[in-house]
Amino acid sequence: MLETIAVILIILWLLWIVSAYTIWWFIHIFLVIAIIVLLIRIIRGR
Repeated sequence: MLETIAVILIILWLLWIVSAYTIWWFIHIFLVIAIIVLLIRIIRGR
């Protein structure tokens, strides 16, 4: 479940970089933080 969410966020993040990087750069930072938090939760959960 969390792995799927993380993959979807990464894909959306990459698409967003291509389409609107200069305007929405701060959103990418928040997405990176969210992905890191998800990965930490996945690692601690196993």
